[in-house]
Amino acid sequence: MADPALAAAPSPAASRLGLYAKLVLVAVFWGGMYTAGRILARLVPHFTAATLRFAVAAVILIALVRAREGGLPRLDRREAALVLALALTGVFFFNLLFFGSLERIGAGRGALIMALNPLGIAVGAWLLFHARMTPVRWAGIALAILGAAVVVSRGELATLAEGAIGLGELLMMGAALCWVAYTLIGRPVMTRMSPLGATAWAAVVGTPLLAACAAFERPWTALAAMPADGWWAVAYLGVFGTVLAFLWFNEGVQRIGPTRAGVFINLVPVFGVAIGAFVLGEVVPASLVLGGVMVIAGVTLANQPARAAQSSR
Repeated sequence: MADPALAAAPSPAASRLGLYAKLVLVAVFWGGMYTAGRILARLVPHFTAATLRFAVAAVILIALVRAREGGLPRLDRREAALVLALALTGVFFFNLLFFGSLERIGAGRGALIMALNPLGIAVGAWLLFHARMTPVRWAGIALAILGAAVVVSRGELATLAEGAIGLGELLMMGAALCWVAYTLIGRPVMTRMSPLGATAWAAVVGTPLLAACAAFERPWTALAAMPADGWWAVAYLGVFGTVLAFLWFNEGVQRIGPTRAGVFINLVPVFGVAIGAFVLGEVVPASLVLGGVMVIAGVTLANQPARAAQSSR
């Protein structure tokens, strides 16, 4: 008779499909995060918005890590340094730049700029972890950068030579670089602790840093007057855009590596543009569509497995 425990265990294929489904939902949640972030960024100051997001997330993460793992994992000196780096890149600086950008540009536009993340992850993995790069991948990087230029310039590439890039676009590019750093730092962290433990520690360390800065913004009047949609945005950002998305993305980084997990970020701009248009009524110009297609196609090529890239030549 078969062991019931073995019979109940999912097959490797089912487990892999389950992981891929989670990563697709991560893209949905992060796509919606740009709309929720834009709503909140126009209601309260930036550090306050980020503190609200991670205060919700930290409470849930601490409860989860206590229930599942008995509490936060103990840290040695190296692990403490890595967790601090995660908190600074993925919580503190990312959110400062993210909310600062979304106060100035639309949700769909921000999502398309953030779509450059996988390029940074691929190049960073090449530099730090000696991941293989091929001519096809380099061509994909060039195509995606050109697509991003179309998005940023609104189809008028000549204006880039005149420095016609707004502060909102620059801030979102900075946020993208922070997320690249967070993802690459997460790779060694996930070899030392669970995705839940790492995410919880990043939130626990990062939230007080955000709150200390938020106190200088004196947000009390803005918070007292914040409408219901602002609080719904806080709940969405904390639960879906942070807890579930961070956990599932970190699980993907742990199980299939940062480059392959990063491929699913290609879907974020699609959902980001669609949700921004549906919820906020944002206009989707032709340059946004064209540039977005170029970015997604380029990122797909840049993250093509080395064997597939070789066989395509």
